[in-house]
Amino acid sequence: MTSCRTAARALFVAFGIGTFSAAASAQEPIRMATAWSGGPHLELFAKGFATKVEKLTGGKVKFQVFAGGTIGSPLKITETVQKKIAPAGHTWSGYDLGVDKTAVLFGGYPGTPGAEGLLHWLYNGGGAELWEQWRMEKFGIVGMPCGGHSDEIHMHSKKPVRKIEDIKGLKWRTSGAAAEIGASLGASTVILAGGDVYPALERGLVDAIEWSTPGVNLPFGFQKISKYIVLPGVQTPASVQECLFSKALWDGFDAQTQMLIRQAAKLSTLESWMEINRMDMDALETYRKEGITIMRVDDSYLDAWKKATRAWEDKYAADPKEVWFKKVLDHKRAFEARWENSKNYRRDLR
Repeated sequence: MTSCRTAARALFVAFGIGTFSAAASAQEPIRMATAWSGGPHLELFAKGFATKVEKLTGGKVKFQVFAGGTIGSPLKITETVQKKIAPAGHTWSGYDLGVDKTAVLFGGYPGTPGAEGLLHWLYNGGGAELWEQWRMEKFGIVGMPCGGHSDEIHMHSKKPVRKIEDIKGLKWRTSGAAAEIGASLGASTVILAGGDVYPALERGLVDAIEWSTPGVNLPFGFQKISKYIVLPGVQTPASVQECLFSKALWDGFDAQTQMLIRQAAKLSTLESWMEINRMDMDALETYRKEGITIMRVDDSYLDAWKKATRAWEDKYAADPKEVWFKKVLDHKRAFEARWENSKNYRRDLR
């Protein structure tokens, strides 16, 4: 029996799961600030990550997750961790666009490939390693992918949008690079934290909003105050959230604990991506039953966004001050060129 237990323990360690004695002393919960006021971003992404860490470490590490705005600004979680207001955070890296344009290349923006391509770049193409190097060099903190999903809804809108002319002057809540690119196409873009999105649409402060995927958006009730859903989510074809840790906190973990936290973050990314896909499957049918008009933009609209996004990328890649932006963009484009070959051997035969 003893030899069996020893062999089982060896297998756990070999597969990167690790084991902890039940007698391991539990530490005080580590405060984790988030950008999320509620919904799946808070419950599935942030709290889901915390639960996985606690289980994988046998209770050795626990995170206490706080809703957005409870600790620091929900749009400035990076700053909250940098200043040690909270030692850990959960956010979307794209909120740091104003500090460093590179942020959206990891988190998701109009130039992001679909979710499958994005996740392959991160976990099999070296993207996650670049992400961590960038965070440490530019911000002095540890960052890693920590939650993800596929295509977002482009807009919950009070006005129909099919052609690029339809967004001229449209007051549209968005964030990250989409705010700059959308503005270049004529939209009047507005950046708001999650908790402010519904009230702004309800009160008519904006004409349209984007937030997340069909399944994630459904419980927020945006469809109750806007008649149209506009697809596809050109502003975010896929998105990945982020876990942040102060260097002092991270360095205080032993190597095995660091490895387990990385595994929890990766598992959170993959599981949330699949869970939200499941949620999305039924959401659009629910919207239809509620009388919402679901429309797809014209191809010319998508072409305009593609052209504007490429121009936006090239502009910052040419800026000598944006060294990391060019480094990450070149790396991502090289992987996408390889990923494009998948179309040659993968066919949908339905």
